Amino acid sequence: MKKLLFIVNPKAGKMTMRNHVLAVCEEFRRGGYEINFVPTLAKGEAVDIVASRGAEYDLIVCSGGDGTLDEVVAGTQIGQMDVPIGYIPAGSTNDYAKSLKLPVTPETAARLIMKGTPRAVDVGVMNDQFFIYVAAFGSIAQVSYSTGQEKKNALGHLAYVLDGAVSMLNLKSYHMTISCNATTISGEFIHGMITNSVSVGGFKSIVSSQTKLNDGLFEVVLVRKPKDPTEYPRILSSFLLGDTSAPEIVFLQTSELGITCDEPVEWALDGEFGGAFKETYIENKKQRIRIVCK
Repeated sequence: MKKLLFIVNPKAGKMTMRNHVLAVCEEFRRGGYEINFVPTLAKGEAVDIVASRGAEYDLIVCSGGDGTLDEVVAGTQIGQMDVPIGYIPAGSTNDYAKSLKLPVTPETAARLIMKGTPRAVDVGVMNDQFFIYVAAFGSIAQVSYSTGQEKKNALGHLAYVLDGAVSMLNLKSYHMTISCNATTISGEFIHGMITNSVSVGGFKSIVSSQTKLNDGLFEVVLVRKPKDPTEYPRILSSFLLGDTSAPEIVFLQTSELGITCDEPVEWALDGEFGGAFKETYIENKKQRIRIVCK
């Protein structure tokens, strides 16, 4: 029989996946797979499991939030393997699942994995750390990893909205120099996103209409610090309406970029803390992994 590694984050989202595990495993058995079911006990554990044992399997399936998928992808890259990945979204926002148009019902997602096709998609690398759909800095970006898991479980997407509203009152700016596409951009920036997703933080991305998951390009949105704090509502409105023509917003597409700052900048990678750096290099690895989808 074919072998399937099934990794589940039992604490993801509202922990409802616990009620679906047996039904999902039945779908995998019907698909002709022998299953190794592994619930994770700690953050980062999925990376080690996949990196050390993933090559032994014909298919790796994970269930959890985007952070769980991020760990599995990182494990495949560290272990230098090309094993197809199935994703059963069970997190609070499931941004990348929306980009892949994956079902939210676990049993339906499992059936799709059994009948779907592995598609090649891009992977990002930031200072030797892998990410699947977003690297971000700024107070708003910090919401994704500073919001407690208990609040995420209780309130879901609303938790991000509430904490995001508070963060808008405490915006910090960074003096940065960004180099990409033979161009250099300098200035004071309050927020930045390097994305490969139609949804970020539960909201439709400002550049979702231009996003392709396998073109080797990131969609980069940078927000300059406004001269007048009263301009924040207008900038937020531009985000919600997908308007990149606002004077404070810089939009570009690139396969790589370098960012330097005179102080450490905290980054979020796929909703988890990714470290603080004065110098950051981000690169798109075109069609680096295969994820099963329609």
